[in-house]
Amino acid sequence: MSERLRVDLGGRAYDIVVGAGVLKDAGKEIAALKRAKRTFIVADDHTAGLHMETLTQSLEAAGLSQTAAVLPPGEASKSFGVLEQLVSQMLDAKVERGDLVIALGGGVIGDLAGFAAGITKRGLDYVQVPTTLLAQVDSSVGGKTAIDMPQGKNLVGLFHQPCLVLADTAVLDTLPPREMRAGYAEILKYGLIGDAAFAEWVGANASLILRKAGPERTKAIVTSCRMKARVVESDEREAGQRALLNLGHTFAHAIEACAGYSGRVLHGEAVAFGCVMAFELSERLKLCPPGQGAQVRGWFAAAGLPTSFADLPELGASADDLIEIMKQDKKASGGKLVFVLARGIGQAFVANDIDLKSVASLLTDALAR
Repeated sequence: MSERLRVDLGGRAYDIVVGAGVLKDAGKEIAALKRAKRTFIVADDHTAGLHMETLTQSLEAAGLSQTAAVLPPGEASKSFGVLEQLVSQMLDAKVERGDLVIALGGGVIGDLAGFAAGITKRGLDYVQVPTTLLAQVDSSVGGKTAIDMPQGKNLVGLFHQPCLVLADTAVLDTLPPREMRAGYAEILKYGLIGDAAFAEWVGANASLILRKAGPERTKAIVTSCRMKARVVESDEREAGQRALLNLGHTFAHAIEACAGYSGRVLHGEAVAFGCVMAFELSERLKLCPPGQGAQVRGWFAAAGLPTSFADLPELGASADDLIEIMKQDKKASGGKLVFVLARGIGQAFVANDIDLKSVASLLTDALAR
């Protein structure tokens, strides 16, 4: 059984389909979208070996032809060079504006394929088929597409909504535990932002969410997607409320940049660390009741996620280095950094007036532990 959610964006509305075995029905779902008979699949080497055959067989059964581009895995592929390579392959395949691009993979492939679809021939429709837990609960929904730059993460991109998201919970059984933990960080983040009861449930059910497909995992994914959909509906282009989804991300993106956008630090690992820092900063500024930061730290730590610099690879960065990277953050406004902080678990808010000396002091103390 699958569950269908709706992202209501008027003429750009689309469904999110969540359930075990959804990939086998991808052709039928995609064929129902429009009259297109051709698809262009984007995957990485790893995902293609695991899931490409299932997808192509489903597309063929639905009468859809396909061409595929298989790219190197990892965050390093979110670059101008790989983007140019991908667009060139799409043009060589003679894609037309009525064709569909299919992003088969995790967040990197989703971001890259969505961006390529958005700029090729002034915009092609695309379908997200996320194959990691993190992508299923976060990056595949909402239309954010981007590549990285040396100055920071996701700095070049556009908002380009998919026309369908197919999240097969069974494919997650092929993921290594580290990738599952990275996705868990994003699930817990949703509760920390706006639903204390969900945060408590996620914290208490980490082992069930992380193990093989079961009702707890499905509940976590569906709840996260529903929360993301409601936020996107109210603030598609991140002019206000949607910025809350970046809880922990100002810190996280700085960590990822210092790690060279490599597998040394996964995005979800950086988010876990960033959420802990955001709650600790909130406590220091007396915005959040004492002890809540420790509770958040405990939930992430119990799931095996980094909660301190000691848990991360050596980054060779000072507090000042990290702050300089943070100044490139997309949320910066008027030359000032914008942080997502919390008045408590489930009570995140956007803070526009945080003294950087407080942030520097927090990072300096954290680096010294």
